[in-house]
Amino acid sequence: MKIVIAIDAFKESITSLQAGEAVRSGVLAAMPEANVDVFPLADGGEGTVEAMTAVLEGQIVPIQVTSPLGEQITAQYGIIPQRKIAVIEIQQAAGLMMVSPEKRNPLNTTTYGVGEMIRHALDLGYREFIVGLGGSATNDGGLGMLEALGARFLDGYGLQAGPYGCDLEQVECVDLSGMDPRLQECVFELACDVSNPLCGSNGASAVYGPQKGANPQTIFQLDTALRHFAEVTQKAVGKSLAEQPGAGAAGGLGFAFMSYLGASMRPGIETIIQTVGLEEAIKDADYVVTGEGRLDAQTAMGKAPMGIAQLAKKYGKTVIALAGSVLENAVACNNVGIDSFFSVLQMPITLQEAMREEIVLKNIEMTARQIFHLVRVLQEDRNPNSI
Repeated sequence: MKIVIAIDAFKESITSLQAGEAVRSGVLAAMPEANVDVFPLADGGEGTVEAMTAVLEGQIVPIQVTSPLGEQITAQYGIIPQRKIAVIEIQQAAGLMMVSPEKRNPLNTTTYGVGEMIRHALDLGYREFIVGLGGSATNDGGLGMLEALGARFLDGYGLQAGPYGCDLEQVECVDLSGMDPRLQECVFELACDVSNPLCGSNGASAVYGPQKGANPQTIFQLDTALRHFAEVTQKAVGKSLAEQPGAGAAGGLGFAFMSYLGASMRPGIETIIQTVGLEEAIKDADYVVTGEGRLDAQTAMGKAPMGIAQLAKKYGKTVIALAGSVLENAVACNNVGIDSFFSVLQMPITLQEAMREEIVLKNIEMTARQIFHLVRVLQEDRNPNSI
């Protein structure tokens, strides 16, 4: 029997890979003869590098880069030497969690470190990039990243503008003559589940600015600056992509990638599925196990477990989902391909206890073990030689 495990992270508890390995342990405890494959999941945010490098035998590359606040930090990205792909999570250099709540202000943050990671990968010979756009602290329209890659953005006096969100409104002219020429050889694929345009009521500043520390006045200032930056960009590159779905991702970083680097964009889960070969594995599976920290109606509206379930149903596979908690409205998941779902909680405990790593792993393993013990019994009843 072949079982494919593709389960999302239980946020603030365990990674996707940890969850998958816990399920594997439970399955093998019940069915030692089973063929079990684990595929870590990610949607372009945290865990994307881990998922890619774990499945594709890649490597983690540490690097000193500029933080959102302009300080030197150690970040990391992934490389897949066999396929010559570099995998970057922008939150490694521009992540919201890197900025303490009292210091959050998107006027004062930059994506410069993202450009430094790209440049480092170029030095290692990589020309194909998968970039996860989730979790940024920035709203600089990609200004910082582009300056790190050699672009010059000049103010009305011909002086170079700074790399922060507050500098966007100063940009009057773009000089691309110093852009790293190796970028012309590159392919950038953006893994992102955000479809917001760059500006307006549904744009980067209005929708995501508040969580990055922007007040209403700052939101208006940033939105106006991004609109101005889009106009200047159109003159420089000859195309207008401000309304392109995803242009507002990561504070306008999606706009910069698409406008200046010719990047394409698609949902993060689709990128993961294709890159790691998950569909091919599911074709031959008897059971598919997915899940996440909490199953609810939102899961059925496009989150990673739903994507896995629908892919499995394409090939008529049975899908089981595990979660830390399951809300009543999670029954909607039964309508989008998840055949049965289970909470892994074993007894009444506090939320803090339930999220402890060792408890989560133990609960997942125990639940998977019991589910597949039942599968084994039912299978043996039908056909003793089928396991």
